[in-house]
Amino acid sequence: MGLMIKKPPHVAGSAAPAIIIGLFVAFGGILFGYDTGTIGGIIAMKYWRNQFSTGYISTTDGQPDVSPSQQSEIVSILSAGTFFGALGASPFGDLLGRRIGMIASTGVFTLGVILQTASTAIPMFVAGRFFAGLGVGLISALVPLYQSETAPKWIRGAIVGCYQLAITIGLFLAAIVNNATQNRNDTGSYRIPIAVQFAWALILVIGMIILPETPRYLIKRGRHDKAAKALSRLRRLDVTHPAIVEELAEVEANHNYELSLGKAGYIDCFKGTVGKRLLTGCLLQGLQQLTGINFIFYYGTQYFKNSGFSNPFIISVITDVVNVSSTFPGLYLVEKWGRRRLLLFGAIGMCVCQYIVAITGTVEEAKWAPKVVGNKSANNALIAFVCIYIFFFACSWGPVAWVVTGELFPLKVRAKCLSMTTASNWLLNWAIAYSTPYLVNTGKGYAGLKSRVFFIWATCCLVCIFFVWGLIYETKGLSLEQVDELYAKVSKAWRSNDFVPTVSFAEVEAIARGADGRKQSLADLEAGAIRKKSVAHVDGEHSPDFAHEKL
Repeated sequence: MGLMIKKPPHVAGSAAPAIIIGLFVAFGGILFGYDTGTIGGIIAMKYWRNQFSTGYISTTDGQPDVSPSQQSEIVSILSAGTFFGALGASPFGDLLGRRIGMIASTGVFTLGVILQTASTAIPMFVAGRFFAGLGVGLISALVPLYQSETAPKWIRGAIVGCYQLAITIGLFLAAIVNNATQNRNDTGSYRIPIAVQFAWALILVIGMIILPETPRYLIKRGRHDKAAKALSRLRRLDVTHPAIVEELAEVEANHNYELSLGKAGYIDCFKGTVGKRLLTGCLLQGLQQLTGINFIFYYGTQYFKNSGFSNPFIISVITDVVNVSSTFPGLYLVEKWGRRRLLLFGAIGMCVCQYIVAITGTVEEAKWAPKVVGNKSANNALIAFVCIYIFFFACSWGPVAWVVTGELFPLKVRAKCLSMTTASNWLLNWAIAYSTPYLVNTGKGYAGLKSRVFFIWATCCLVCIFFVWGLIYETKGLSLEQVDELYAKVSKAWRSNDFVPTVSFAEVEAIARGADGRKQSLADLEAGAIRKKSVAHVDGEHSPDFAHEKL
């Protein structure tokens, strides 16, 4: 098989433009990752804690701080905004278009950054995080949608996976900037990390002004000529090239077949195989959050500090480096191993690591209670297995969750379904961000779990193993239209590895337009197309020209 992902020899044109465009659009993940990463360091900064404190004194170090309930509100409000933003991505993407929708979303995000930068008290800071979250939620649904609709099928997984890579880079950059400003004794300690986000927003907007709209969206809007030009630009082929004509014909035929079954509203997202796919996508995105990854990136700095580490900011930088570097193997393995196998590999590895962290941390906390963990060997073991856990997440569930949800759905409901799957990710993200202070802190009204919280994440990772086995279909190497055929023909996820596509929507389109086309399944339509080809072949054999050729 080799170590490189190579373009199949029968594929015409160049994949370079589509790959470069897909990688650039992934830059939207930096907004997502950086905004997520900054808050974990900011709430641990001494100046910020003193500036935003309303009189609460920390039980850990006796310094002014925000209360656990205020901390819960400040951290989780971003996820509340992203939840509503993700749900709003469907009208943004369908009415404005994927490209203009991302530009408008970045504008909403920028408003949130302005409010956070200008704030000196909790109310405005919270409002800014909500609007920033609203923009991030819109972008988080539109970026994978744009990538999946423009990328060649043979490398689509790696391109969409780069969105997760950009998220990890954003987290890493946030850790670097936080570490650089943490000791400032002025508003620059938190304003500089927040204001850096203006640069990310500006870069994304300038790029999206230049880039083309997706051909599939243009087909959906009936703009065939513009779709041909956009696809020509992506594949670096003339609009009249047979490969361009054939790909557009297949996309348009698939869309026409979907429309022949009737228009699609939100209720149609819950019917038939689309409903099964939506359930799969929502569970996949929700379980991605329940693996516990954002506990580390939201509250990791404070967790390590409370566990006795002398420089928790440096530990956060280390975990972010592991997160970024470990994503690269995932971009390779998603096309070599496939989606299903890689997700299983990651779930098993994460489960083992989380149980080890939970057991080690719980034993040491019991030994040193009521003090913080003081055993250096135990601390090192905690860090080691947290980093190994991050490796398993970053090379599997991090990128592949976005890859799978980006390619699951039919064109007519793709934006709606993708917005709901992304919203489920943010809903669980909010739940974890909001509940964690109540779960891990000690005192009246708090669960006081400390390291025992890792038992929750470990058990969720165990659930992930059975979920992948039972519901994740293998979609490696299939076009978005062939994924529809896969779900129409294969009823069990564990049988999807053996699937070979045979339907050409261009061939069945004429049958679907027939008098009873609306009443026929995809299998019936395919059988009709095969019979039609067989009749044409037999007629050809009996034609005078064919007989003359044989003689």
